[in-house]
Amino acid sequence: MCAAVTMFHGGLDAIEVHDDWPMPALGSGDVLVRISAAALNNTDIWAREGRYGTAEDPDAIAGWKGVPLDFPRIQGIDVAGVVVDSGEDVDRSVIGRRVMVDPTVHYNGDFPVDLIGSEVDGGFAEFLACSVDRVNDVSASPLSDVQLACLPTAYGTALGMINRAGCASGERVLVTGASGGVGSAAVQLLVNRGCHVIARTSSSNADAVLANGAHEVSVRGHDAIEDLDEVDVAVDVVAGDEFGAVLDRLRDGGRMATAGAIAGPLVQLDVRRLYLRQRRLIGSTMHSPADFAELAEVASTGGLDPIVAEVFPLEGIRAAQERFVRKDFVGKLVVRPHGA
Repeated sequence: MCAAVTMFHGGLDAIEVHDDWPMPALGSGDVLVRISAAALNNTDIWAREGRYGTAEDPDAIAGWKGVPLDFPRIQGIDVAGVVVDSGEDVDRSVIGRRVMVDPTVHYNGDFPVDLIGSEVDGGFAEFLACSVDRVNDVSASPLSDVQLACLPTAYGTALGMINRAGCASGERVLVTGASGGVGSAAVQLLVNRGCHVIARTSSSNADAVLANGAHEVSVRGHDAIEDLDEVDVAVDVVAGDEFGAVLDRLRDGGRMATAGAIAGPLVQLDVRRLYLRQRRLIGSTMHSPADFAELAEVASTGGLDPIVAEVFPLEGIRAAQERFVRKDFVGKLVVRPHGA
Protein backbone atom coordinates (compact mmCIF):
# COMPACT_ATOMS: atom_id res chain seq x y z
CA MET A 1 0.00 0.00 0.00
CA CYS A 2 0.99 3.65 -0.25
CA ALA A 3 2.03 5.18 3.06
CA ALA A 4 3.75 8.32 4.35
CA VAL A 5 6.24 6.96 6.86
CA THR A 6 8.09 8.99 9.49
CA MET A 7 11.58 7.54 9.88
CA PHE A 8 12.99 9.59 12.78
CA HIS A 9 12.35 12.65 14.96
CA GLY A 10 13.18 15.71 12.90
CA GLY A 11 12.07 17.99 10.09
CA LEU A 12 10.03 17.29 6.99
CA ASP A 13 12.89 15.21 5.63
CA ALA A 14 11.93 12.60 8.23
CA ILE A 15 8.86 11.71 6.14
CA GLU A 16 9.19 9.24 3.26
CA VAL A 17 6.32 8.26 0.94
CA HIS A 18 6.43 4.58 -0.03
CA ASP A 19 4.25 2.84 -2.64
CA ASP A 20 5.11 -0.67 -1.44
CA TRP A 21 4.70 -0.46 2.33
CA PRO A 22 3.38 -3.71 3.93
CA MET A 23 -0.35 -3.98 4.55
CA PRO A 24 -1.31 -3.92 8.25
CA ALA A 25 -1.97 -7.33 9.80
CA LEU A 26 -5.34 -8.09 11.38
CA GLY A 27 -5.47 -9.56 14.87
CA SER A 28 -8.43 -11.04 16.68
CA GLY A 29 -11.05 -8.36 17.23
CA ASP A 30 -9.59 -6.08 14.53
CA VAL A 31 -11.04 -4.54 11.39
CA LEU A 32 -9.30 -3.25 8.28
CA VAL A 33 -10.29 0.29 7.30
CA ARG A 34 -9.72 1.60 3.78
CA ILE A 35 -8.82 5.19 4.57
CA SER A 36 -10.83 7.85 2.76
CA ALA A 37 -9.25 10.88 4.43
CA ALA A 38 -6.93 11.82 7.29
CA ALA A 39 -6.68 15.29 8.82
CA LEU A 40 -3.60 17.05 10.19
CA ASN A 41 -3.16 18.08 13.82
CA ASN A 42 -0.57 19.78 16.02
CA THR A 43 0.21 16.38 17.48
CA ASP A 44 1.43 15.14 14.07
CA ILE A 45 3.96 17.96 13.88
CA TRP A 46 5.01 17.93 17.53
CA ALA A 47 5.39 14.13 17.60
CA ARG A 48 7.49 14.12 14.42
CA GLU A 49 9.71 16.87 15.81
CA GLY A 50 9.78 15.30 19.27
CA ARG A 51 8.72 18.57 20.87
CA TYR A 52 6.77 17.27 23.86
CA GLY A 53 9.74 17.11 26.22
CA THR A 54 9.60 15.57 29.68
CA ALA A 55 8.83 16.81 33.18
CA GLU A 56 12.55 16.76 33.94
CA ASP A 57 13.67 18.30 30.64
CA PRO A 58 11.19 20.39 28.63
CA ASP A 59 13.62 20.36 25.70
CA ALA A 60 14.03 16.57 25.57
CA ILE A 61 13.20 14.88 22.26
CA ALA A 62 10.02 12.95 23.02
CA GLY A 63 6.51 12.13 21.91
CA TRP A 64 3.42 13.04 23.93
CA LYS A 65 4.11 10.24 26.46
CA GLY A 66 7.54 11.66 27.28
CA VAL A 67 9.55 9.05 25.37
CA PRO A 68 10.74 8.92 21.74
CA LEU A 69 8.46 7.26 19.19
CA ASP A 70 9.30 3.87 17.75
CA PHE A 71 10.31 4.20 14.11
CA PRO A 72 9.42 3.73 11.36
CA ARG A 73 5.94 5.04 12.16
CA ILE A 74 2.94 5.92 10.01
CA GLN A 75 1.55 9.05 11.65
CA GLY A 76 -1.93 10.47 11.24
CA ILE A 77 -4.24 10.53 14.24
CA ASP A 78 -7.50 11.43 12.42
CA VAL A 79 -9.06 8.77 10.22
CA ALA A 80 -12.31 8.35 8.32
CA GLY A 81 -12.93 5.47 5.96
CA VAL A 82 -14.80 2.26 5.19
CA VAL A 83 -14.41 -1.14 6.87
CA VAL A 84 -13.32 -3.63 4.18
CA ASP A 85 -12.26 -6.70 6.19
CA SER A 86 -12.23 -8.13 9.70
CA GLY A 87 -10.21 -10.50 11.83
CA GLU A 88 -11.46 -13.33 14.02
CA ASP A 89 -14.14 -12.69 16.65
CA VAL A 90 -15.66 -9.79 14.71
CA ASP A 91 -19.23 -9.69 13.42
CA ARG A 92 -18.66 -9.33 9.69
CA SER A 93 -21.78 -7.18 9.34
CA VAL A 94 -19.42 -4.29 10.13
CA ILE A 95 -17.87 -4.65 6.67
CA GLY A 96 -19.02 -1.90 4.34
CA ARG A 97 -19.79 0.60 7.07
CA ARG A 98 -18.48 4.15 6.84
CA VAL A 99 -16.64 4.83 10.06
CA MET A 100 -14.79 7.40 12.11
CA VAL A 101 -11.88 5.93 14.05
CA ASP A 102 -11.31 6.80 17.71
CA PRO A 103 -7.65 7.92 17.86
CA THR A 104 -7.20 6.31 21.27
CA VAL A 105 -5.97 2.71 21.11
CA HIS A 106 -6.22 2.08 24.85
CA TYR A 107 -7.85 3.99 27.71
CA ASN A 108 -7.07 3.96 31.42
CA GLY A 109 -10.56 4.82 32.56
CA ASP A 110 -11.27 8.02 30.60
CA PHE A 111 -7.60 8.82 30.03
CA PRO A 112 -5.98 7.99 26.66
CA VAL A 113 -2.95 5.72 27.02
CA ASP A 114 -1.88 4.93 23.44
CA LEU A 115 -2.75 6.76 20.22
CA ILE A 116 -2.80 5.81 16.56
CA GLY A 117 -0.11 7.63 14.63
CA SER A 118 2.03 7.66 17.78
CA GLU A 119 2.28 4.37 19.64
CA VAL A 120 0.86 2.41 16.68
CA ASP A 121 0.51 3.19 12.98
CA GLY A 122 -2.08 5.75 11.91
CA GLY A 123 -3.89 7.29 8.99
CA PHE A 124 -1.33 8.67 6.54
CA ALA A 125 -1.70 5.55 4.42
CA GLU A 126 -4.25 3.65 2.33
CA PHE A 127 -5.25 1.19 5.07
CA LEU A 128 -5.42 1.01 8.87
CA ALA A 129 -5.95 -1.96 11.19
CA CYS A 130 -7.61 -1.20 14.52
CA SER A 131 -9.88 -2.75 17.12
CA VAL A 132 -13.53 -3.00 16.14
CA ASP A 133 -14.26 -1.23 19.44
CA ARG A 134 -12.56 1.89 18.09
CA VAL A 135 -14.66 2.35 14.95
CA ASN A 136 -17.84 4.38 15.16
CA ASP A 137 -20.49 3.95 12.47
CA VAL A 138 -21.22 7.28 10.76
CA SER A 139 -22.85 5.83 7.63
CA ALA A 140 -25.87 8.08 8.20
CA SER A 141 -23.84 11.28 8.47
CA PRO A 142 -24.48 13.99 5.85
CA LEU A 143 -20.81 15.00 6.14
CA SER A 144 -18.30 14.11 3.44
CA ASP A 145 -15.41 11.76 4.20
CA VAL A 146 -13.06 14.75 4.22
CA GLN A 147 -15.25 16.51 6.77
CA LEU A 148 -15.52 13.39 8.93
CA ALA A 149 -11.72 13.18 9.04
CA CYS A 150 -11.70 16.65 10.64
CA LEU A 151 -13.58 15.41 13.69
CA PRO A 152 -11.71 12.81 15.79
CA THR A 153 -8.94 14.79 17.49
CA ALA A 154 -10.01 18.42 17.11
CA TYR A 155 -13.69 17.90 17.81
CA GLY A 156 -13.00 15.09 20.27
CA THR A 157 -10.60 17.32 22.22
CA ALA A 158 -13.06 20.21 22.11
CA LEU A 159 -15.94 18.04 23.29
CA GLY A 160 -13.79 16.61 26.08
CA MET A 161 -13.10 20.15 27.30
CA ILE A 162 -16.73 21.16 26.99
CA ASN A 163 -18.02 18.12 28.88
CA ARG A 164 -15.35 18.25 31.60
CA ALA A 165 -16.16 21.93 32.14
CA GLY A 166 -19.88 21.12 32.24
CA CYS A 167 -20.89 23.71 29.62
CA ALA A 168 -24.67 24.10 29.58
CA SER A 169 -27.17 25.79 27.30
CA GLY A 170 -27.43 29.52 27.92
CA GLU A 171 -23.96 29.93 29.42
CA ARG A 172 -21.45 32.47 28.15
CA VAL A 173 -18.29 30.69 26.98
CA LEU A 174 -15.00 32.28 25.89
CA VAL A 175 -13.04 30.25 23.31
CA THR A 176 -9.40 31.13 22.65
CA GLY A 177 -7.62 30.19 19.43
CA ALA A 178 -11.05 30.14 17.83
CA SER A 179 -9.83 29.91 14.22
CA GLY A 180 -7.73 26.76 14.75
CA GLY A 181 -8.84 23.14 14.54
CA VAL A 182 -9.84 22.66 18.19
CA GLY A 183 -11.03 26.25 18.62
CA SER A 184 -13.33 26.24 15.59
CA ALA A 185 -14.61 22.82 16.68
CA ALA A 186 -15.39 24.16 20.15
CA VAL A 187 -17.32 27.08 18.64
CA GLN A 188 -19.55 24.75 16.60
CA LEU A 189 -20.10 22.27 19.44
CA LEU A 190 -20.95 25.03 21.92
CA VAL A 191 -23.37 26.72 19.53
CA ASN A 192 -24.98 23.32 18.90
CA ARG A 193 -25.36 22.98 22.68
CA GLY A 194 -27.06 26.39 22.97
CA CYS A 195 -24.20 28.37 24.55
CA HIS A 196 -23.38 32.01 23.84
CA VAL A 197 -19.87 31.95 22.35
CA ILE A 198 -17.27 34.72 22.53
CA ALA A 199 -14.36 33.86 20.24
CA ARG A 200 -10.81 35.15 20.73
CA THR A 201 -8.90 35.29 17.46
CA SER A 202 -6.76 37.44 15.17
CA SER A 203 -8.19 40.30 13.10
CA SER A 204 -7.56 38.41 9.85
CA ASN A 205 -9.75 35.51 11.01
CA ALA A 206 -12.54 37.48 12.72
CA ASP A 207 -15.02 37.25 9.84
CA ALA A 208 -14.44 33.54 9.37
CA VAL A 209 -14.94 32.89 13.08
CA LEU A 210 -18.24 34.78 13.03
CA ALA A 211 -19.31 32.80 9.97
CA ASN A 212 -18.50 29.64 11.95
CA GLY A 213 -21.21 30.57 14.43
CA ALA A 214 -19.56 32.65 17.15
CA HIS A 215 -21.86 35.28 18.63
CA GLU A 216 -19.07 37.74 19.47
CA VAL A 217 -15.41 38.15 18.53
CA SER A 218 -12.60 39.51 20.67
CA VAL A 219 -9.61 40.44 18.49
CA ARG A 220 -6.09 39.78 19.75
CA GLY A 221 -3.90 42.88 19.63
CA HIS A 222 -6.95 45.13 19.44
CA ASP A 223 -9.49 44.15 22.10
CA ALA A 224 -8.21 43.75 25.64
CA ILE A 225 -9.44 40.63 27.37
CA GLU A 226 -9.88 42.73 30.51
CA ASP A 227 -12.66 44.64 28.71
CA LEU A 228 -14.78 41.52 28.18
CA ASP A 229 -17.83 40.93 30.35
CA GLU A 230 -17.38 37.97 32.67
CA VAL A 231 -18.10 34.51 31.31
CA ASP A 232 -19.27 31.27 32.87
CA VAL A 233 -16.63 29.13 31.16
CA ALA A 234 -13.39 29.57 29.23
CA VAL A 235 -12.19 26.94 26.74
CA ASP A 236 -8.48 27.53 26.15
CA VAL A 237 -6.06 25.94 23.69
CA VAL A 238 -3.59 28.84 23.58
CA ALA A 239 -2.03 29.35 27.05
CA GLY A 240 0.91 31.80 26.70
CA ASP A 241 0.86 35.40 27.86
CA GLU A 242 -2.95 35.76 28.02
CA PHE A 243 -3.63 32.70 30.17
CA GLY A 244 -4.00 34.58 33.45
CA ALA A 245 -6.15 37.27 31.88
CA VAL A 246 -8.47 34.65 30.36
CA LEU A 247 -8.87 32.94 33.73
CA ASP A 248 -9.70 36.30 35.29
CA ARG A 249 -12.68 36.76 32.97
CA LEU A 250 -14.51 33.96 34.80
CA ARG A 251 -17.38 34.82 37.08
CA ASP A 252 -17.26 33.65 40.70
CA GLY A 253 -17.29 29.85 40.58
CA GLY A 254 -16.60 29.81 36.84
CA ARG A 255 -14.66 27.06 35.08
CA MET A 256 -11.75 27.07 32.67
CA ALA A 257 -10.69 24.01 30.67
CA THR A 258 -7.30 23.99 29.00
CA ALA A 259 -5.99 21.52 26.43
CA GLY A 260 -3.22 23.21 24.50
CA ALA A 261 -0.28 25.60 24.56
CA ILE A 262 0.15 26.91 21.03
CA ALA A 263 1.26 30.32 22.40
CA GLY A 264 3.66 28.72 24.88
CA PRO A 265 3.41 26.27 27.80
CA LEU A 266 4.75 28.61 30.52
CA VAL A 267 2.17 31.04 31.89
CA GLN A 268 1.78 33.72 34.55
CA LEU A 269 -1.06 33.24 36.99
CA ASP A 270 -2.07 35.05 40.16
CA VAL A 271 -3.32 32.03 42.09
CA ARG A 272 -5.27 34.30 44.45
CA ARG A 273 -7.59 35.11 41.55
CA LEU A 274 -8.26 31.40 41.28
CA TYR A 275 -9.02 30.42 44.88
CA LEU A 276 -10.52 33.65 46.28
CA ARG A 277 -13.24 33.55 43.62
CA GLN A 278 -13.63 29.76 43.77
CA ARG A 279 -12.87 29.32 40.10
CA ARG A 280 -11.96 25.91 38.72
CA LEU A 281 -9.04 25.19 36.38
CA ILE A 282 -9.44 21.89 34.48
CA GLY A 283 -6.76 20.13 32.49
CA SER A 284 -8.21 18.12 29.63
CA THR A 285 -6.47 15.63 27.35
CA MET A 286 -8.47 14.60 24.29
CA HIS A 287 -11.76 12.80 25.00
CA SER A 288 -13.32 9.89 26.86
CA PRO A 289 -15.02 6.91 25.13
CA ALA A 290 -18.39 8.47 25.99
CA ASP A 291 -17.32 11.80 24.48
CA PHE A 292 -16.32 10.09 21.23
CA ALA A 293 -19.60 8.17 21.02
CA GLU A 294 -21.42 11.48 21.54
CA LEU A 295 -19.33 13.08 18.80
CA ALA A 296 -20.22 10.30 16.34
CA GLU A 297 -23.89 10.78 17.19
CA VAL A 298 -23.73 14.55 16.64
CA ALA A 299 -21.91 13.97 13.33
CA SER A 300 -24.58 11.50 12.24
CA THR A 301 -27.44 13.87 13.01
CA GLY A 302 -25.97 16.78 11.07
CA GLY A 303 -25.15 19.01 14.02
CA LEU A 304 -21.69 19.96 12.72
CA ASP A 305 -20.16 21.58 9.65
CA PRO A 306 -16.37 21.18 9.77
CA ILE A 307 -14.38 23.77 7.85
CA VAL A 308 -11.93 22.25 5.36
CA ALA A 309 -9.24 24.73 4.37
CA GLU A 310 -7.45 22.53 1.80
CA VAL A 311 -7.17 18.90 0.69
CA PHE A 312 -3.79 17.42 -0.29
CA PRO A 313 -2.91 14.07 -1.88
CA LEU A 314 -1.07 11.70 0.44
CA GLU A 315 2.03 12.25 -1.68
CA GLY A 316 1.79 15.95 -0.74
CA ILE A 317 2.08 15.31 3.02
CA ARG A 318 5.16 17.51 3.32
CA ALA A 319 3.44 20.46 1.62
CA ALA A 320 0.42 19.92 3.85
CA GLN A 321 2.54 20.03 7.00
CA GLU A 322 4.41 23.09 5.73
CA ARG A 323 1.12 24.94 5.38
CA PHE A 324 -0.10 23.67 8.73
CA VAL A 325 2.88 25.28 10.46
CA ARG A 326 2.21 28.62 8.72
CA LYS A 327 -1.27 28.82 10.32
CA ASP A 328 -2.54 30.86 7.37
CA PHE A 329 -5.93 29.15 7.22
CA VAL A 330 -9.17 28.59 9.12
CA GLY A 331 -10.34 25.06 9.83
CA LYS A 332 -8.56 21.85 8.91
CA LEU A 333 -6.05 20.53 6.37
CA VAL A 334 -6.77 17.01 5.10
CA VAL A 335 -4.83 14.43 3.08
CA ARG A 336 -6.43 11.75 0.91
CA PRO A 337 -4.78 8.54 -0.30
CA HIS A 338 -4.52 8.06 -4.04
CA GLY A 339 -7.83 6.79 -5.37
CA ALA A 340 -9.78 7.55 -2.19
